[in-house]
Amino acid sequence: MSDHVTLEADKREDAGTQVAKKLRRQGIVPAVVYGGKQDCYPIQVNAIRFRDILKSSASEQILVNLQIAGAKEKDKLALIQQVQHHPLTGDVLHIDFNAVQEDVHIHASVPIELTGEPVGVKHGGILDHQLHQVEVSCLPADLPSMLSFDVSNLDINDALHVGEVSFPEGVEPGADGGVVIAIVSESSAAKSEGEEEEAAAEAEAAADAEGAEEGGGEGDEAASE
Repeated sequence: MSDHVTLEADKREDAGTQVAKKLRRQGIVPAVVYGGKQDCYPIQVNAIRFRDILKSSASEQILVNLQIAGAKEKDKLALIQQVQHHPLTGDVLHIDFNAVQEDVHIHASVPIELTGEPVGVKHGGILDHQLHQVEVSCLPADLPSMLSFDVSNLDINDALHVGEVSFPEGVEPGADGGVVIAIVSESSAAKSEGEEEEAAAEAEAAADAEGAEEGGGEGDEAASE
């Protein structure tokens, strides 16, 4: 399950594009807190501290304990709902925090990792990881930081579906059970080789059939003479 990291923040009174640009130049990221029982209000966090939190997590959608100076509620549990990045530099431009309650279910996307080497890969197949994250519903305390699924038993043309894996207790997937998580496909080289062998076998069978017909015709001509 997830560990709630602590993130210090300050409530801010000023808003607007120019204010946000000035904050970013000072190494501060503008953000907003909404949800829960309070009104939406703007805050700001240290850019380096927030970047370090993201680096240590497999997902951007994680729970944090906000300690907000200047706010009525100094401590607030919140889900990082959305992070806006600069399209070129990747710098964090803005953060949306969704305040949550310990006894209320939340919805969040959790990354998926695959473990084990599929049997099919050992036989020349290729593993295709199709679902890299899945939305789940759970209480904040039950939110996993990562979901690990074993694909060791997958042979060529076998697939692993959402409905076939076990989720942690208290965690319910939002995706349909038929959604494919991973599949082992036959490699292009093996498929091409198989098609060539099939074509050669068909050609050989056709030649044998043609030879049999010709042989039968010669026998009929000799009988008539």
